[in-house]
Amino acid sequence: MENKPINLGKMFKENVLDGNPVLVQLLGLCPALAVTSSVFNGFGLGISTLVVMMGASSVVSLMRKVIPSNVRIPCYIVIIASFVTVVQFLLAAFVPALNAALGIFIPLITVNCVVLSRAEAFASKNKLLPSILDAMTVGAGFTLALSLIGGIRELLGFGTLLGFQVLPDAVPRTLIFILPPGAFFTMAFIVAFMTYRKNKAKEAN
Repeated sequence: MENKPINLGKMFKENVLDGNPVLVQLLGLCPALAVTSSVFNGFGLGISTLVVMMGASSVVSLMRKVIPSNVRIPCYIVIIASFVTVVQFLLAAFVPALNAALGIFIPLITVNCVVLSRAEAFASKNKLLPSILDAMTVGAGFTLALSLIGGIRELLGFGTLLGFQVLPDAVPRTLIFILPPGAFFTMAFIVAFMTYRKNKAKEAN
């Protein structure tokens, strides 16, 4: 697998669109549903996860021939936790509002199955550059999904995007979308739409 050539376009399509970790594989649903009441929160957690994933995958790739196979998972978790700690310190120092909004979900990136699965399934078997690109594209797909869910919920619940009013006051707000049930409704609508588009594309071919 290490000698396999890099196809960035194919990797992007698989990890961001066709195999989106949240909207297709349904991984990392806890943070995807819990913190996406706004674009700001969704994008912030997505970027934080992307940074952790790229850092962890890089170290796992570089140490793939050193880490004993029987303790690889604990080692991966320690590596991921180290990057999570750095990211949390940076958020607390430079983006305290986001750090406060995300709360416990920043430390929980350590056990996010999206991050751990890429370390185990890809970085531990590939060289540095492919591992970084894989982490970057999977992280981008995760960020896109959280931002999309957060954008829909914020728009329908508050009538705003990134805090700026988009819908006029005359348009009624649907407050359930900023409550926990709204996350499930939004996720269901997006997944249903993507499944419909996928089935239509298969029929066309």
